[in-house]
Amino acid sequence: MSRSETVWIVDDDRSIRWVLEKALQQAGMTTESFDSADGVLAKLARQQPDVIISDIRMPGISGLDMLAQIRDLYPRLPVIIMTAHSDLDSAVASYQGGAFEYLPKPFDVDEAVSLVKRANQHAKEQQGLKPPADQRHTTEIIGEAPAMQEVFRAIGRLSHSNITVLINGESGTGKELVAHALHRHSPRSASPFIALNMAAIPKDLMESELFGHEKGAFTGAANQRRGRFEQADGGTLFLDEIGDMPADTQTRLLRVLADGEFYRVGGHIPVKVDVRIVAATHQDLETLVQAGKFREDLFHRLNVIRIHIPRLSDRREDIPTLAAHFLASAATELAVETKLLKPETEEYLQNLPWPGNVRQLENTCRWITVMASGREVHVDDLPPELLNQPADAMPSNNWEQALRHWADLALTRGQSNLLDEAVPEFERIMIETALKHTAGRRRDAALLLGWGRNTLTRKIKELGMGGDSADEDEGDEG
Repeated sequence: MSRSETVWIVDDDRSIRWVLEKALQQAGMTTESFDSADGVLAKLARQQPDVIISDIRMPGISGLDMLAQIRDLYPRLPVIIMTAHSDLDSAVASYQGGAFEYLPKPFDVDEAVSLVKRANQHAKEQQGLKPPADQRHTTEIIGEAPAMQEVFRAIGRLSHSNITVLINGESGTGKELVAHALHRHSPRSASPFIALNMAAIPKDLMESELFGHEKGAFTGAANQRRGRFEQADGGTLFLDEIGDMPADTQTRLLRVLADGEFYRVGGHIPVKVDVRIVAATHQDLETLVQAGKFREDLFHRLNVIRIHIPRLSDRREDIPTLAAHFLASAATELAVETKLLKPETEEYLQNLPWPGNVRQLENTCRWITVMASGREVHVDDLPPELLNQPADAMPSNNWEQALRHWADLALTRGQSNLLDEAVPEFERIMIETALKHTAGRRRDAALLLGWGRNTLTRKIKELGMGGDSADEDEGDEG
């Protein structure tokens, strides 16, 4: 029988260490916990675990500083970095420091266990990792929602790459911000970032904008002009709304991507450039390809790595943080006092559909900064168009609203005995969630629910959730 994997857990939060210890031990792993990085570095001189999972911000040596030392001394040892400060800088710094993965808190225990298993398997398959340089930058990308964490992870993984990236997402989701972040965290960060919106350029000027023109190439071309490709040489060219690019320009772009050179409009001498392409679109390019409106070969050239930016309505938990950021920015720009949203106003904003996504929220915050009379912003202080939302456009994203909406629909349909259906399902969800947060320990789950352990065991049996295994952790009582 092979030995069990050894995992070291590093966190100054005892509850986090406890949860991870129990979950990893139940998965058959051996664990050892540390409340600081100092103890880890001291013990590494004598022995090494298979995997380390560590917080970033701790007293003394930070998780990132510990990671840097581990990369120098033990390059084959996988380190998973976790933090409650779920921002792009932490994610990128983790990946650039050589972390195997970045795990934002709060995390799913099963996901953490799976991640540790993957890290251990990866270590067995790899010969080692080179320690990348640590670069830290500020960013305007904000988000703790899981969907945004995936975006942060992608930017972090691409931080040492020049590979072509296609960003897709609805208008207003922040595609250009992501493109800027990809450039800023890339080996080309010291070189130009040049952006061009395909939808904003007249068709007859598109090629001149991209490739430049020679003097006299057309009426009005009084001088030679460098196009965006030449301006971006050595750096990144961001082609926004690539789905609006005309067919003939698509053909020329394909040749540049294949050969790395082009001719200015009216020119006869090839111009060679070294440019990374980041493209973005709110359209479904696959549908455009099928309709014959976008070249399939160009699509495959661009679609090497794809990053999807979620709608604001898919990351509602980020709305209060985003709003606070935009209100502070608007106040600084206008040299006025920063407005503060009342809790009920934050909740109201979280329940709006936001078809214009983050851009609409930013514009709303600018409106509030100028138009709201007091420092504290009440619901009535919001723009009139936000106060006249139809009822069916208001999503029910908290449990009380969702329950009320469900009850209204059920009664409208003539259903009866609603409590017989709702109460057991409510209890089932609460029990499943509590067990998930306690790694399956029923005694601890009962405490979270405000029940005795016997009550929880009885409920599990009544709901058919545990079967014969309802008393599986009985031994924990002693």
